[in-house]
Amino acid sequence: QVQLVESGGGLVQAGGSLKLSCATSLRTFAGYTVAWFRQVPGKEREFVAGMKWNGNIAAYADSVKGRFTISRDNAETTLYLQMNGLKFEDTGVYFCAVDPFGRTWAAPQFRYWGQGTQVTVSS
Repeated sequence: QVQLVESGGGLVQAGGSLKLSCATSLRTFAGYTVAWFRQVPGKEREFVAGMKWNGNIAAYADSVKGRFTISRDNAETTLYLQMNGLKFEDTGVYFCAVDPFGRTWAAPQFRYWGQGTQVTVSS
């Protein structure tokens, strides 16, 4: 059974930084497309950042470009999300997701998901 475990969430003041981690149990992690999504109550899960299996292609939601950075450590089978310049509107539950194909950045395309970690930004 594939496991993804997020960590690093918490409460931070606006303008601050957090780094999320997602440890996976995938031995073939290097071949997976990875992504981060976030969700707030009453809204659909939205794409935040993603990276293709080869690490050469990264994509970001317009709302986080220039502030967030996605990265991966294939040897540790872990992905990360460095979040700088946090804003109140970045508040939400952040989920990591992986998929062997990753054809699009749409949430339904991703096969495996973590349980989520709460990020709260105080204004």
